[in-house]
Amino acid sequence: MPLTIDFLNTAPLETVLQQLPGLYEHSPWIAEQALQQRPFRSLAQFKYAMVQVLAAAGNQAQLDLIRAHPDLAGKAMEANSLTAESTHEQNQAGLTRCTPEELALLQQLNADYRAHNGFPFILAVRGPRGIGLRKQEIIDTFQRRLRNSADFELAEALRNIHRIVEIRLDDAFGSAPVLGNLVWDWQEALSVHTDPGYAEKGQLTVTYLTDAHRACAQQIVLTMRDCGFDEVSIDAVGNVVGRYHATTPHAKTLLTGSHFDTVRNGGKYDGRLGIYVPLACVRELARQGKRLPFHLEVVGFAEEEGQRYKATFLGSGALIGDFNPSWLDQTDADGISMRSAMQHAGLRIEDIPALQRQADDYLGFVELHIEQGPVLNELDIPLGIVTSINGSVRYTGEVQGVACHAGTTPMNRRRDAATAVAELALFVEQRAARDGDSVGTVGMLQVPNGSINVVPGLCQFGLDLRAPNNVQRDALTDDVVAALQSICERRGLRYTLVEAMRAAAAPSAPAWQQRWERAVDSLGVPLYRMPSGAGHDAMKLHEIMPQAMLFVRGQNSGISHNPLESSTNNDMQLAVDAFSQLLTQLATEFP
Repeated sequence: MPLTIDFLNTAPLETVLQQLPGLYEHSPWIAEQALQQRPFRSLAQFKYAMVQVLAAAGNQAQLDLIRAHPDLAGKAMEANSLTAESTHEQNQAGLTRCTPEELALLQQLNADYRAHNGFPFILAVRGPRGIGLRKQEIIDTFQRRLRNSADFELAEALRNIHRIVEIRLDDAFGSAPVLGNLVWDWQEALSVHTDPGYAEKGQLTVTYLTDAHRACAQQIVLTMRDCGFDEVSIDAVGNVVGRYHATTPHAKTLLTGSHFDTVRNGGKYDGRLGIYVPLACVRELARQGKRLPFHLEVVGFAEEEGQRYKATFLGSGALIGDFNPSWLDQTDADGISMRSAMQHAGLRIEDIPALQRQADDYLGFVELHIEQGPVLNELDIPLGIVTSINGSVRYTGEVQGVACHAGTTPMNRRRDAATAVAELALFVEQRAARDGDSVGTVGMLQVPNGSINVVPGLCQFGLDLRAPNNVQRDALTDDVVAALQSICERRGLRYTLVEAMRAAAAPSAPAWQQRWERAVDSLGVPLYRMPSGAGHDAMKLHEIMPQAMLFVRGQNSGISHNPLESSTNNDMQLAVDAFSQLLTQLATEFP
């Protein structure tokens, strides 16, 4: 019989420990110490208690735990001496059915990894969906992680161990993340659509109004209809809009959603997670025959990334009346204008002004998004409360010095443009770090027509500065610009600096942030508040209505805009549960 939370909380400690499976390999002390914190409101809370126990145990205890794990397809597997849990997991991943060549490769990788790090390679082989990684995925991950440092791999091993424990807990408690699986599967199915030139490489690229983009829109339309939305349409800029009606026709509306376009060779979850989580919630409401006292409008924004045309946030911008008609004359790399692309897609350009939403009709906007960074992953916390979307300033700049002979010009007589920009880059790094939550990047540094034996006389650079509020951003900007001026004066150089973009910070509306906090807390998940360093559609809606965001932890160090972008079915389930809790709260506040 599956275990229950009530049993976990009330049974004698020894009885619970006897009934729990081998969660941590040959290390029952972790669960034993965590159980001292009973009662738990959820399995997620129990799991995090064990995470904390191991984090506090120290380096040697962590190493001992890692070293208690068997190699993948190693001698313990061949000798049938694995624990029952490890045998099941390696069998599910097909590692007990390796060809002689696969077995030889895995054993060589095991040896190389141990020699490099001093401990075995740990991977949650049942994967983010819990059904088992393919052998080639395991080998590819093995080879990729061999390039990491030992310190990084120790942390990555612990994260994978905690994921293994999470899956084992689900098995023991018969607790399948049903809606998390559904959301995961929807995103997997959507990822089959990709632009020409990328499909052949197995890469995901979906840019505005391409065939793949329009196929994605149609698939989202079908999924919305299957979920029980009352109205589903594609609007004049290509957004997919679904409305689930309230109990009364004149009620206000909660707006949510995110984007379904991608960067080139991007990931499956950026934006799309924020579309499908609300869809899962509507599906459950419709299946139960329930209505809310407010309309729920979910928008799959057609464009956020600015990849095909230079019109970032086109989809969400249209909803606040921010659509510049001059964009229609932009052309893509193939010379196709935006106007032509819209006409080819059957969109009515003349209807774009009518897309503007009236703020008085809406309660607010909430967006759920994969974090796109390493913070939640490193803390092993599944959800993060966004306090603000960073304001940003971007510049393009140029430093002019004198190009001269690298061998004959003494060091104290040079007017080197590149070293000046390098000095600026170091200042940006130090100055942003001083704030704690500001960030600054010199992301482009070029010496036109440079030569190995010529002191650079010209250096072009890009500058990106971000902070959680405009005052902090502007103080950072002022200091960086002053530093550039001082560096150039001291080195006898000239410079130009042109502002390319300025975006205001979008702090979360306090009442809406608190709603997310109550929703997350109700799940027994720790509250973690954090700014968003990346821009989101919520920034646009912030201009006309209150907004707040929820982040979902990413795997693989939280990497995003990358094929390695990933999340788990359990974290997606928690996201669905949090969104459902938010809807329940609102239903009591706005009956």
